[in-house]
Amino acid sequence: MKLDVPLVLASRSPRRVELLAAVGIEVMGRPCDVNEDPLSGEAPLAYVERITRSKLVAARRAAESGLSGRHALLVADTTVTIDGAILGKPADERDARSMLERLVGRTHEVLTCYGLALVPSAAEATVRTVRTSVTMRPAQPSEIDAYVASGEPFGKAGAYAIQGLGALFVERIDGSYTGVVGLPLSEVVQDLARLGIARLDTDELSAAEAGAAELRS
Repeated sequence: MKLDVPLVLASRSPRRVELLAAVGIEVMGRPCDVNEDPLSGEAPLAYVERITRSKLVAARRAAESGLSGRHALLVADTTVTIDGAILGKPADERDARSMLERLVGRTHEVLTCYGLALVPSAAEATVRTVRTSVTMRPAQPSEIDAYVASGEPFGKAGAYAIQGLGALFVERIDGSYTGVVGLPLSEVVQDLARLGIARLDTDELSAAEAGAAELRS
């Protein structure tokens, strides 16, 4: 995947960097900080879209004052929700255990909202939310304790990482796997193409097709 302008990722998430790198997109990392506390009574969808728009405003402000030339900006926010509640990043082991106890044996939803914008540009930004249902198997308290002790739940919305040990709890997903990881790649690439700044490298595509054919043989 080739971009006609540099892409600035306003995120500290190494997972988002890795996902983009997997499809050949290199980014400039310029994290921006916003208050991510939910408002009283705020619904999960309204929350994730508000945080994403706040990140986009902060990223645009930083880019316009600190970068020269044309750039694309990408921001994102992921939240886990069940029973209408927002499950953010756990504060401590007790919080992580409580979240996991709520999720195992049930189906919850992961919302990842991302924003794309060009700077400098007066064009309206693209903001899209991708929803994915995740079903977890029942788990014993000892399994939850062991997972919390691994340290993986910390820094993860909903206290689990589907791309890590947390996959051991996941029975089924309906939607975007990469969206659960932190960035829905298919949708992001489509929107980059709609902005007119992304194109598929034919040599890379041919190599990928040849590799797939070799695997099938």
